[in-house]
Amino acid sequence: MANIGFIGTGIMGLPMAQNLVKAGHQLFLSSHHGTPPTALTDTGAQVLATPREVARQAEFIIVMVPDTPYVEAVLFGKDGVAEGTGPDNVVIDMSSISPSATKAFAEKIVATGARYLDAPVSGGEVGAKAGTLSIMVGGDQAVFDRALPLLQCMGKNITRVGGNGDGQTAKVANQIIVALNIQAVAEALLFAAKNGADPAKVREALMGGFASSKILEVHGERMIKGTFDPGFRIALHQKDLNLALEGARELHLNLPNTANAQQVFSTCAALGGSQWDHSALIKGLEHMAGFSIRDAKG
Repeated sequence: MANIGFIGTGIMGLPMAQNLVKAGHQLFLSSHHGTPPTALTDTGAQVLATPREVARQAEFIIVMVPDTPYVEAVLFGKDGVAEGTGPDNVVIDMSSISPSATKAFAEKIVATGARYLDAPVSGGEVGAKAGTLSIMVGGDQAVFDRALPLLQCMGKNITRVGGNGDGQTAKVANQIIVALNIQAVAEALLFAAKNGADPAKVREALMGGFASSKILEVHGERMIKGTFDPGFRIALHQKDLNLALEGARELHLNLPNTANAQQVFSTCAALGGSQWDHSALIKGLEHMAGFSIRDAKG
């Protein structure tokens, strides 16, 4: 059993933390941003006042928060994790944040004597609940080996990509692929429906061929049914694509399709859809077309 600090128990973080509890680990939570969920405290998780206190009690400190500034505040703000870390600690940031900022954060944590892994995830709320997340890790091999048993409680496809920052780079690449696949499925279903075909039947036909994908299977069904309760919110995917586009500018790269997908997400946000599931990208396309695929089912 390990003593694990877990900071960030939202849509993704809560089920990830629950899987650690199920595996027999002791969790330490921080109440600095509100009362932690009873789903964890009722099963033995201890609540402390600040991230600093969490770091002093735990060997591993996992951070799972929405964006780069949140991670920076948790790690280096007043009473932050860095004030409580030392040679016995491993900080594991499982958020999806800037690769360049991650490298800087890692250097600052290592300066305290602790070790650092960036370990962003893919697989959504479903994967978090099932413990089947893909986890992309950046950091030293020895630190990865030390943390691997914990990561295996939360995920199945766990890959050390390289050094600090490389896990976040892989996650940004993942988010580019996911966004463009969502847009491809949305455009295909919109085209089919506008041309008079039943989009549900078109999806069924495509599932048996080379166009089949997890996005077509899961998000294609959501698009057809119009069920856009958030598993992964548009606002968060916008954040990830911003990381991609900002990184591309730094590298003097042009990512035209990524930029286009971001524009469609921005259309959704303008329609009040920042909190919709990212499969609702189709609603941005429907708005531009003046046509909904759900009006054409039959």
